[in-house]
Amino acid sequence: MRPTAIVIGGGLGGLFTGALLVREGYHVTVLEKNAQAGGGLQTFTRQGTSFDTGMHILAGLRHGGPIYQVCNYLGIIDQLHLRPADRDCIDEVTYLRSNTTYRIPEGRACFTQYLQQQFPHEAGNIARYVTRIYELAQEVPLFNMRPAAEGIAVHSQDFLWPADALIAHYIKDARLRDLLAYMNPMYGGVKGHTPTYIHALINVAYIDGTDRFEGGSKQLADSLIDVIGTHGEVLTGEEVVAIDVTDRRVSQVRTAQGSVYSADYYISDIHPCSLLKIVSDNAFPKAYRMRLQEIPVSYSCFTLYIIFKPGAFPYINHTCYYQDDYGLVWQHGQYNPINWPRGFMYMTPPELGQGPWASKMIVNAIMPYGAVRQWEDTSTGHRGPHYEQWKAMHVAKVMSRLEELYPGFGAKVATIYSASPLTIRDYYNVKEGALYGYSKDCCNIALSQVPVFTKVKNLLLTGQNINLHGICGVPLTAINTVEALTGPDTLVRKINAFNHDK
Repeated sequence: MRPTAIVIGGGLGGLFTGALLVREGYHVTVLEKNAQAGGGLQTFTRQGTSFDTGMHILAGLRHGGPIYQVCNYLGIIDQLHLRPADRDCIDEVTYLRSNTTYRIPEGRACFTQYLQQQFPHEAGNIARYVTRIYELAQEVPLFNMRPAAEGIAVHSQDFLWPADALIAHYIKDARLRDLLAYMNPMYGGVKGHTPTYIHALINVAYIDGTDRFEGGSKQLADSLIDVIGTHGEVLTGEEVVAIDVTDRRVSQVRTAQGSVYSADYYISDIHPCSLLKIVSDNAFPKAYRMRLQEIPVSYSCFTLYIIFKPGAFPYINHTCYYQDDYGLVWQHGQYNPINWPRGFMYMTPPELGQGPWASKMIVNAIMPYGAVRQWEDTSTGHRGPHYEQWKAMHVAKVMSRLEELYPGFGAKVATIYSASPLTIRDYYNVKEGALYGYSKDCCNIALSQVPVFTKVKNLLLTGQNINLHGICGVPLTAINTVEALTGPDTLVRKINAFNHDK
């Protein structure tokens, strides 16, 4: 008889956790409120053009990488259509006011050599900086698919430095300091607060090679759903609205559709603050509730989904970062309607059989939730004409920057759709539309750390609010959650053995 588990929320974390539990002998039921499971893997279609809602850039999926090993263990790696970014330019960073563009290459050695060519006076410091971030990445066992050492983890002194302080420790040139932080939009970087280890892990993962989904990110969700389907099911349109707890144990969950589900174990993939709204009042001590509510969340973003006229704009096989000028990379989370956006990230996602022309572009411009707080009590489609005018104004602001980058850009565009932090909040059911869940703060790291265990014996947590976010972190967090049931390092050892045998 298989033990049973219910996963609340079918996002990236819920699907990876469910799939790994199935491989561990559990019967799994995933309950997802949306019509489509996948969270950031979901797609939507406008005028026949499909857009990913997240997971636009992938790291860790190269052979031997941590996410590759997890997907290989689940038997889905060969089902994924991946397109490597250009090796000589995985990321293009443009500073508009100084008309300077950097083309960041793949690989530790090439990354180091390129920056040394651009900043020869910092050559030795660049080498030392790169060596250090790779050393720091080695201090996280799960990121390297190693069993954790017994006892309390001991890290280097600079492991919890602010990321900007680590960069400044090695680099003297202000322009280079700014450039080395260009990936901030990938992890919610905040000056003086984002821990160095977050900066190191994300940068190392992407320097080692990035890929994209050809034909959309939904393929990963579909593959995970198939794994779960071998001993379970993923039920969409089933929003959990109540979790009944008795004597510190969940007895059942109830959905808005009137269904009732019960299992041996329950795993929440929704934001902890959303979980608090649906769990019994007696489930958690007051102090635990207050702690989950008080943890700051990461910033959100404003997104443009652009459809091009046929044969109008070339396909770009790497990610592009626009910066208005040097010295602003740590300020994207600040909002001033006069000079917003000071920077953004954009890409042309590939189709299967991608040719020389792009069919679409996605632009993500960082924006704090405060910019839309006046409409927070509204719902999608009912926010009023003032909100629509506000959105149109911000679309125009982004388009004006793209016009500077690519003169004549507007004439190449057929249609533009947009989404604000409110869209992200409502679509993903995350507090304040946070892109990366809870914010990691080196000034109060204890507050930032949320364990997979809760104060309810058979209720666990998974997803981007626990440990790391994104394609690099959420599958690894799923391992933590599963090992809370199967025992420390049991799954890591199995994954390692499986990949070694292959």
